[in-house]
Amino acid sequence: MFMGEYQHSIDEKGRMIIPAKFREALGSSFVVTRGLDNCLFVYPMQEWAVLESKLKSLPLMKSDARAFTRFFFSGATECELDKQGRVNLPNTLVDYAKLKKDCVVLGVSNRVEIWSKDLWENYFQQSEESFNEIAEKLVDFNFDL
Repeated sequence: MFMGEYQHSIDEKGRMIIPAKFREALGSSFVVTRGLDNCLFVYPMQEWAVLESKLKSLPLMKSDARAFTRFFFSGATECELDKQGRVNLPNTLVDYAKLKKDCVVLGVSNRVEIWSKDLWENYFQQSEESFNEIAEKLVDFNFDL
């Protein structure tokens, strides 16, 4: 399980250090793709396989299902860590997530998220203000803290 928030930076070549606590769980290779809210989602191969299976089961005849799977799979790339624990992110993903120098790496249960520091701070501030409302809505999913 991934958890925690870490401040990192990305260099001009698109290389970013992955927190040491995440490296073992990610394994020797993992998948990085476009995430929601303009961040990147990073999945260990076993989690990617589960997600892939779920996405394959979506109805091909539904335009929303086709659009979502295109969005998700077309941005996906298999990555590996170098000897310094860095991942080299493709330019298309760096541009999508608006990654500049300062980034935030989050552990979110079964995945890692990579955010632009500015986007994360803005998102967090907006979400923090409505956290109680969001928690109340989760009751609809039979979820209780």
